[in-house]
Amino acid sequence: MSFLQTELISHARQVKTLYKEALRQLESKYSEHITHGRLLYRYQAVCLRAEFDQNKDEKDIVKSRQLVKDGRTKMLADWHSVPLKFAHAPGGAAYDRVPVQPDALLDMWHPREKALYPDYFARRDIRKREFVERWVKKYGGGNATEQS
Repeated sequence: MSFLQTELISHARQVKTLYKEALRQLESKYSEHITHGRLLYRYQAVCLRAEFDQNKDEKDIVKSRQLVKDGRTKMLADWHSVPLKFAHAPGGAAYDRVPVQPDALLDMWHPREKALYPDYFARRDIRKREFVERWVKKYGGGNATEQS
């Protein structure tokens, strides 16, 4: 349930997040224009930055919170129907495409296959022993007599 807020988010972080999301929305909106898309995006990005800079020295916390709320409302009203996503980011086209193979698969290699990479497997055996030693030191050996 990643949508649940589990930490307090400072006002400065909320402003930074709003600014970054607004820039991403501008990028989504103006990436469709083939000829002048980048120029239009840069112009709108500079205007957005000017709007944020105009209110950066606001001391009244109530007014600054209202500005963030109004900014979020304005951004959501102009939300792009198909926002851009980075390919390997959650929601992107290539997210989670490369499966992570468990390390235990290397234990199933035939000795002849392991002989092709002697340095790697020698180092791997040392690291496996060290890992098991740390595990036993931290959690015990697993025998019923050791636990009591």
